[in-house]
Amino acid sequence: MHMRICVLSGNPKKDGLCQSVIEAAKEGAEAGGAAVAEIRLKDFNLQRCWVCGSGWGACRDENYCTYGSDGFDEIREQIQNADALVIATPVYWGETTEILKSFLDRLRRCDFNGDKVLRNKQVLLIASAGGSGNGLLTCLEQLERFCRHTGAVIFDYFAVNRWNSDYKKTAVKSAAAALASGRKNGDTL
Repeated sequence: MHMRICVLSGNPKKDGLCQSVIEAAKEGAEAGGAAVAEIRLKDFNLQRCWVCGSGWGACRDENYCTYGSDGFDEIREQIQNADALVIATPVYWGETTEILKSFLDRLRRCDFNGDKVLRNKQVLLIASAGGSGNGLLTCLEQLERFCRHTGAVIFDYFAVNRWNSDYKKTAVKSAAAALASGRKNGDTL
């Protein structure tokens, strides 16, 4: 059975620097023998978290989002069924894109009790800054906090900009292939 890797894309564009890095990750994962599915959050009409009830709502008590009919439940199920996850985003103002942030906020709340969709799942984190190249570290820190809150295991981090994209794409491809082949965070080579 092949490993299933889900690429969660916060990229609002179908081209550009971030998408080229996503393509490198997909190519590497496929070369490593994985079945790869890319989820482009921009293709859904996702709602932001409205902090239902007294601050938690059904997400805390029953582990589902009341706005699930917007595609959230479908995406969550794909992530849950994947063996590993790649999260990729352009950097906007030192953070992930708004659509990725909104999705991750909802997922984190639904993961608070119950299923733990990401607990012990390996995640490859990718941030790409196209303009000044600034904000890469703060964006990756934001993604790292999300992983720590959900129990995801960070396989590796990549900070990509216009000046390093040639060799970072090669490294992303290699990391995705290693992830797909079953390497675990902490394995000594």
